[in-house]
Amino acid sequence: MASVETAAEHERILREIESTDTNCIGPTLRSVYDGQEHGLFMEKLDVRIRNHDREIEKMCNHHFQGFVDSITELLKVRGEAQKLKSQVTETNKRLQDDGQQLMGSMEELQKCRVQQRNIATSIDKLSHCLPVLEMYSRLLEQMRAKRYYPALRTLEQLEHTCLPRAGQYRFCSIMAENIPKLRTQIRDTAMTQLRDFLESIRKHSDKIGETAIRQAQLQRSLDSSSQPRGLIGRRGRKAMAAAMAAMGAGPDSGEPGGGGSPESEQDSGILDVGDEEEDDDDVPGTQDLVDFSPVYCCLHIYTVLGLRDVFENYYRKQRRKQARLVLQPHSNMHETLEGYQRYFNQIVGFFVVEDHVLHTTQGLVNRAYVEELWELAMSKLIAALRTHSSYCDNPDLVLDLKNLIVLFADTLQGFGFPVSQLFDMLLEMREQYGEILLKRWNVTFRQVLDQDNFSPIPVSTEQEYKHYTSQFPMQDPELDKLPFPKKLPFSEFVPKVYCQLKEFIYACLKYSEDLHLSSTEVDDMIRKSTNLLLTRTLSHCLQYAIKKKNVGLAELVQVIINTTHLEQSCHFLEEFISNITNVPPDSANATKLYGTSTFKDARHAAEEEIYTNLNAKIDQFLQLADYDWMAAVPGGGASGASDYLMDLIAFLNSTFSVFTNLPGKVAQTACMSACKHISTSLTQLLLDPEVRQVSMGALHQLNADVQECEGFARAGPVAGFQGDTLLLAFSDLRQLLELFTQWDWSTYLADYGKPSCKYLRVNPHTALALLEKMRETGRKNVVFAQFRKTDRDRQKLIDAVIKQLRGLIAQHHS
Repeated sequence: MASVETAAEHERILREIESTDTNCIGPTLRSVYDGQEHGLFMEKLDVRIRNHDREIEKMCNHHFQGFVDSITELLKVRGEAQKLKSQVTETNKRLQDDGQQLMGSMEELQKCRVQQRNIATSIDKLSHCLPVLEMYSRLLEQMRAKRYYPALRTLEQLEHTCLPRAGQYRFCSIMAENIPKLRTQIRDTAMTQLRDFLESIRKHSDKIGETAIRQAQLQRSLDSSSQPRGLIGRRGRKAMAAAMAAMGAGPDSGEPGGGGSPESEQDSGILDVGDEEEDDDDVPGTQDLVDFSPVYCCLHIYTVLGLRDVFENYYRKQRRKQARLVLQPHSNMHETLEGYQRYFNQIVGFFVVEDHVLHTTQGLVNRAYVEELWELAMSKLIAALRTHSSYCDNPDLVLDLKNLIVLFADTLQGFGFPVSQLFDMLLEMREQYGEILLKRWNVTFRQVLDQDNFSPIPVSTEQEYKHYTSQFPMQDPELDKLPFPKKLPFSEFVPKVYCQLKEFIYACLKYSEDLHLSSTEVDDMIRKSTNLLLTRTLSHCLQYAIKKKNVGLAELVQVIINTTHLEQSCHFLEEFISNITNVPPDSANATKLYGTSTFKDARHAAEEEIYTNLNAKIDQFLQLADYDWMAAVPGGGASGASDYLMDLIAFLNSTFSVFTNLPGKVAQTACMSACKHISTSLTQLLLDPEVRQVSMGALHQLNADVQECEGFARAGPVAGFQGDTLLLAFSDLRQLLELFTQWDWSTYLADYGKPSCKYLRVNPHTALALLEKMRETGRKNVVFAQFRKTDRDRQKLIDAVIKQLRGLIAQHHS
C-alpha cells in the first residue's frame, strides 16, 4: 500500500515539474529530497526523460523532410538574387555613361543663359544710371547759379525717383552722401532768416501785446454798452492782423508756392466786420513791429525739401522756449501793478503772433499746438499769479490786479483763446480775499469758543430774551410760555456764531460787488464762501473745541445741543443771503449751504468723543478689576458682584441721567456702546493670554458681575430701547458663561451650527481657549489632591470635550 502511495506521489511531482515554471520548481524538488524514496524517484524520472526523448525524436523525424526542402529552395533564390544584382549594376553603368554627355550640354546652356541675363541687367542699370548722372550734373549747375527753387525740385526728384531706380553703386552712394550736405546748405540759409525773425518777435512781443491790450481796452470802452464781448475780440484780431499784413508779412512774400493761401485772410477773421470800422480799430505804429516774410520763405523751402515736419518741430520748439521765457515772471512783479502789466503784455504779444501764424500758414502751427501752448501758458500764468498775488495784502492792489486780469482775458478771448481758467483765477483771487477773512474769523470763532462756559443761557427779563432772540432766530413756543427767569437751551456760543456768520456774508458781498457779476453769480459766490467758512473754519474750530483736552461729558453734551440749534438755523441763513442778493433760495442753480452737514459732522464728532470718553472711563474702572482666577466655587449660595463693577454701574447711572437733553438716538447709542464695551472688556479679561488658569469659582464670580450688568441693562438707564434690546450687548458673554457654569457641552456639540442652537453666539475657538485654561487648573488640582477620583474624572471629561471641540473646528474649517 505504501509503495502505491509513493508511486502516486512521485507521479504528481513529475506532473508539477512538467507544468510548473522553472523559477518555482524549488519547493517541488525539496519535497522529493525530504522523502525516503529518493532512488525510486530518480528511476521514474529517468523513465520519464527517455519517454520524452522518444517523442522528440519522433517529432523531428516527422518534420525533417520539410526542413530539407526549405533549405533547397533558399539556395535557389540566392542564385537568382545574384543574377538580378548583376543586371542592375550593368544598367546603372550604362545610364551614367549616357547622362554624362547630357549634363555637359546643360552646363553650357546654363552659362549662356547667365551671360544673357547679365547683359540685359547691365543694359537696364545703365539706362537708370545715365539719368542720375545727368540730373546730378544739372543739380550742381543750379546750386552754383543759386537757383535754389529748381535745385530743390531737382534734388527731390533725384533722391526719391532716380537714385532708388539706379541701385546701390559707389557713385550713387557718393551722390546720396552729398544730398544731405546740399539740403543742409539750403536749410541753413532759410534757418538764418528764421532765427532773425524769432529774435525780432521776442523783442517786440511786449509792444505787440501792449498795442493789442490798448486796442481791446479802447474797443471795450466804446462798445461796452452796445456790443457783446466776442465781437470786440474779433475786431481786435481784425485790426492786429490787418496791421501785420500791412507790413508786407503776408504768405505771398516768400518763394513761389509759399505757405499762404488765398483763403488765409478770410480764415484769420479779418473780414468779419465792416470796412467802415477799420479806421477806428487801427493803432498807429503796429505795422513797424514784425515782418513775417522769413517764416513763409523758410516754410516753403522746408516743404520742398520734404522737411516740413522738421521745420514745424523746430519752429514750435523754439516758440515753446520763448513761451517759457515769456511766462517766467520777475521776482518783484508783485510789488507794483506795472510789473503785472509788463508780464501780461509779453504774453498777449506772444499769442497774437501765434494766432497770426496759425491763420496765415497752412499748418505751420495747428490749433492743437496753439491750444497746447495756451494750456501751458494758463498753467504757468495761473501758478505765477497764485504765487505773487499771495504776497498782496493791499486790497487796492488786489482790485487793480483783478481789473488787469479781466482786460487781459478780454483781449485774448477776442483772438479765440479760452479764458475760463482766468475767470476761475479771478474767483481764486476772490477766494484769496476770502482766505484773509477766513483767517480772521478763525481767530474770532476760537475766542468765542474759549470764552464760552458751555452752559445754558440764563434769562431773567423780557429785554434779555428779546436781545438773544434778535441775535439768533429761535422758535420755541414752549420756551416762550415759561415764566422768567428761564434758561435758553444753548450757550452764548450759538448767538455769537450766528452773528459772525452774517458779518462774514456782508464782507464777501463787498468784494463781489466789484466783479460786475449777475445777482445769481454773486449769490453763488457768497454761498460758496459761506460754505468754506462753515465746512472748514467753523468746523475746525468745533473740532478743536471737541478734541481739546479736559473736555468733560457735560461740555460735550452742550456742544451737541449748540450744534443742533445752529443746524436748525441754516435755513434762516439761506433766507438772509437771498434777501441781500435778490435770488430766491429755491432757484434751480442756487448753491445750498453746507451748514447742516457741518453741524451734523461736529455733532457726530462730539457724539464719538462722548463714546470714546465714556469707554475710557469704563476702562479706568475695569483696570481696578482684580479677579482671583484660581478661586474655589463659593458655597452656600451665589457670590455678590465685584466692588469695582458696582462703582462702574453707579457711574453709568449718574452719567446717563445727564443725557436727558440729548437726542434719544445719541443717548441710546452711548448706552449700547458702553454695554458692548463692558462685555468685550470682560471677555478679554477672561481670555487674556497672561491668565493661564481659570477655575470654576472665577467663572462664578464673573457670572455674578455679568448678572449685575444685565440688571443695569434691564433697568433701562436710557429711554427708547425696545424690550431687552440692551441685553443683547451681553449675550455673547452670557452664553459663554452659561455653557461653562452649567457644563452643557452635549447640547452645544449636538446643536452647533444650527440656527436654533442654544449657544449660537459661542465661538468654538473661544470655548477651546477657556477649556484649556480650565484643564491647566484641573491638572494642578489633581496633583495637589493626590489624584482623587472625582478630579481625575473631571479632567478626563475636560480632555474629551477639548478633543471634540478641536474636531469640530477642523471639520468646519475643512
